[in-house]
Order: sequence, then structure tokens, then C-alpha cells
Amino acid sequence: MSDKPLNGHRVLVLVTNYGVEQDELLVPVRRLRENGADVTVAAVSSDPVQTLVGDKDPGETVEPTTTFDALDPGAFQLLLLPGGTINADQLRLESKALETVKAFASSGRPIAAICHGPWALVEADVLNGKTLTSYPSLRTDVRNAGAKEWVDEEVVSDGANGYTLVTSRTPKDLDAFVAAVDKALVGS
Repeated sequence: MSDKPLNGHRVLVLVTNYGVEQDELLVPVRRLRENGADVTVAAVSSDPVQTLVGDKDPGETVEPTTTFDALDPGAFQLLLLPGGTINADQLRLESKALETVKAFASSGRPIAAICHGPWALVEADVLNGKTLTSYPSLRTDVRNAGAKEWVDEEVVSDGANGYTLVTSRTPKDLDAFVAAVDKALVGS
């Protein structure tokens, strides 16, 4: 077995089957796997996940590893929520996804969300007292959900209120986001 920094760490990625921003899914998954993490992509159904580029142009399709219904959230150390406006808007309506978000936050396991991904955190009511960033249009939503502060920074890691939350604004922030996710995972 090769000696990689994330060997033995398990990451869960939650997405819907349509509309996730391509790079916000593929880049973290690829880099986490390259560093040795076992990454599971869970979707609403077992149908291929159609990614989008810029919320409009079709991107790559991804085969999900499992479905929300077959998921055991307790088997993972970190939850990753990619954006994409359509994906994030639909994800926050999925009760199984929200239960998973709440399970991670209440158990103290880290959560990472980029771009519109924090919408699921808003809906799950787990932002109380947190400082975070996101796509700018979510600023009011996260404040109304009890966040301490929304900031315009490439990555924010906040350990307040029992769990680490890593957030970033857009695909342009992916390098900083993935580095912060790695750090949160190793610390979990």
C-alpha cells in the first residue's frame, strides 16, 4: 500500500443527478483520491450524474457510487457538498441529504461546501454561529440561517459549534478549497 496522506480516510459527496457544477465535483474527487482518500459519490438515484459547466453547458457524466437510500452516513469522516445552482437547489429538498448533513454536524465530523453547496446547510439548520463564504448570492440566506458572518474569501475554515466547516466561493477557489478539505480530513 502506498503511503499517501489521506489513506484510510473516507469522504462522502452528496449530489443530485443533474446540475452539479462539473469542476466542483470532479476536481475535489480526483485530488482526494490521488491523495489516498476513499471517495463515495452518492446521488438521488443510480442514474448517471449529469454535470454542468457554468450552470448551463453539459459537462461530463459521472456514475454514482451509491444512492441516498442505500447510504450509511456513519461510515464516512467528511461530507463534501459541491455546488451548481440546480444541484444545490434540488439537494436542499432531499430529506435524506438533509438528514446526512445534520448527522455530520451533530457528530462533530467536518463538512465542506463550495459555491451554492451551503444551501443544504441553510436548509439543515446547521449554520448557527459559523463564519463562512459561498457564492455571493447566498450571503443573505446564510445570515438568515444564523451564521455569525459571511465573508468574501477564497476559503474559510470554521470550527465553532462542534464541527469544522470548510467553504469556498466558486470553482476559481478549488485549489485553496481542496487543500483546506485535506487539512480538515486529516484532523478528523
